[in-house]
Amino acid sequence: MMDVNEIRQYLPHRYPFLLVDRVIELNLNESIVAYKNVTINEPFFNGHFPNHPVMPGVLIIEAMAQAAGILGFKTMDKKPEDGSIYYFVGSDKARFKRPVVPGDRLQLEAKIITEKRGIWKFECRATVDGELACSATILCADRKI
Repeated sequence: MMDVNEIRQYLPHRYPFLLVDRVIELNLNESIVAYKNVTINEPFFNGHFPNHPVMPGVLIIEAMAQAAGILGFKTMDKKPEDGSIYYFVGSDKARFKRPVVPGDRLQLEAKIITEKRGIWKFECRATVDGELACSATILCADRKI
């Protein structure tokens, strides 16, 4: 539904911090399903961990927040070029259930829970082959640049 070129219109992130490769489902005002292909070429694997590469949990949460950001921007019909930025401002109930390793396809899901005065709350999940890797409630704030 959205390739990386369109994703780059809705997220200000660039390599090596753009963590969404494709959006495969998008329901405005509701939910998004996207994914990140995890490869051994990711720069963080050089140090996390050299002999046992594992994607850092904070980057899994960041990937979920980026998917939520795309959903928020598309729902508001805004882009960063319009002078808006979507900050990741918090997470609650984060749980990690399995490691994410090179070769995995990390599926990212976000559902809108609430929006109040520019603060959005999302229920997020990251899975690999249908198995839960991480879940969290994520807060994002829409602000003018």
